[in-house]
Amino acid sequence: MSGGGLTTQRRTQGGGLLVAGTTSDAGKSVVTAGICRWLVRQGVKVAPFKGQNMSLNSYVTREGAEIGRAQAMQAQAARVEPTALMNPVLLKPGGDRSSQVVLMGRPVGEMSARGYHGGRQRDLLEPVLDCLQRLRDTHDAVICEGAGSPAEINLRRTDIVNMGVARAARLPVLVVGDIDRGGVFAQFFGTTALLAPEDQELVAGYLVNKFRGDVTLLEPGLDMLLGLTGRRTYGVLPYAHGLGIDEEDGLRLSLRGAVRESVSAPPHGEDLLRVAVCAVPLMSNFTDVDALAAEPGVLVRFVDRPEELADADLVVVPGTRGTVKALAWLRERGLADALARRAAEGRPVLGICGGFQLLGERIEDEVESRAGLVDGLGLLPVRVRFAREKTLARPSGTALGEPVEGYEIHHGVAEVLGGEPFLDGCRVGAVWGTHWHGSLESDAFRRAFLRRVAEQSGRRFTPAPDTAFGTLREEQLDRLGDLIEEHADTGALWKLIENGPPAGLPFVPPGAP
Repeated sequence: MSGGGLTTQRRTQGGGLLVAGTTSDAGKSVVTAGICRWLVRQGVKVAPFKGQNMSLNSYVTREGAEIGRAQAMQAQAARVEPTALMNPVLLKPGGDRSSQVVLMGRPVGEMSARGYHGGRQRDLLEPVLDCLQRLRDTHDAVICEGAGSPAEINLRRTDIVNMGVARAARLPVLVVGDIDRGGVFAQFFGTTALLAPEDQELVAGYLVNKFRGDVTLLEPGLDMLLGLTGRRTYGVLPYAHGLGIDEEDGLRLSLRGAVRESVSAPPHGEDLLRVAVCAVPLMSNFTDVDALAAEPGVLVRFVDRPEELADADLVVVPGTRGTVKALAWLRERGLADALARRAAEGRPVLGICGGFQLLGERIEDEVESRAGLVDGLGLLPVRVRFAREKTLARPSGTALGEPVEGYEIHHGVAEVLGGEPFLDGCRVGAVWGTHWHGSLESDAFRRAFLRRVAEQSGRRFTPAPDTAFGTLREEQLDRLGDLIEEHADTGALWKLIENGPPAGLPFVPPGAP
């Protein structure tokens, strides 16, 4: 098979590459997606893979498996259907020291970080490698994403996502560094030097991400890095705004300043529509509001103070891995009272998943928080009981006269006692609630919902008639592919993917030279 100068031969297994990073947020997810999009445009059958992901931003595949949303995005970049094989282990933090472990798309229990890294993680390497092998058996190439840094030497013994996978599968490793943070040469050198000789053999080279300025000024440093490590740099990707799609970790969101604070385009009507998203603890699937932010004239911001709700035309209470904890947080911050005032005044509020649950009358939780019976905010006639079995579904239907699709990820089972039906939840006045994530990505439904919000808030806002969220997402993924195609040595990258780690890479001793 060939395309765009690349030639693949049917082998017993497909080629592979592990995209590692010097730090978290170095750009591994978007680089992996970009390589996938570049390859599929060349006619290569490619799949993404991440052995272990820690994220509260997840997705439900068509077979009903829960995986990291970043891997679902990468699958879209590769133009393949996402499956549990692409993310066999997902850790969903429930606090600072424990996480829910999701194995092959199904939760298998809660575990402390010490317990997981102390024993259970070692048992998961075999199923992780089996999933990788199954993908390599059916694809020309598999682009794997690492997690954090491969040089986390305290975790190397139990690693199932970075060098543990690379060594077991003999994958070449491309290390990505975020130069916008500063210190990228030290990061590249130090990452390499901290690895064992057997791991260093697999580190083929580096990729600089988020570079601003004249690349010729950087080139002497890249030559010096080659001299110090014996490893080349495979590309320098320029800084590009608006590419942080489907981030893994909502815990690192900046409440004021970094997230979706600008309007995508002037309003189609006369007024802007302002959306405030309550930045609840353990916020999950915060990408639910991306489709709102993509609408011309809609301003989305994350907030944590009641006064920030004052000028909002719509307040969104998003999903959370800790519904009872989020409920207490809203009360402590004064946001609960602000939401109650909005409801009494007929000003729009939308609760999604955990945000829907806490808007109800009461919550019975012996599963997530084990808090027992807790009073909700009482803004919707709903009672919630947490079940041990997690609901994972891909529902579809009609709401506000328009077709809509979504996905469900929750332990809470809602009993709706009244109000007007709304998806699987209800509406009372200007307060709306549903378990469905992703519903706002349905274009006609989103426009109908925004028209209702504009009416209830008294804004002269008209949704643009032609905003297609799926098309905008495809354009973003093409931009990622363009970055790789235009600013990386794609010929050399393909040789890595097809042939494996280069032979004769030198060992870099710690502290040298």
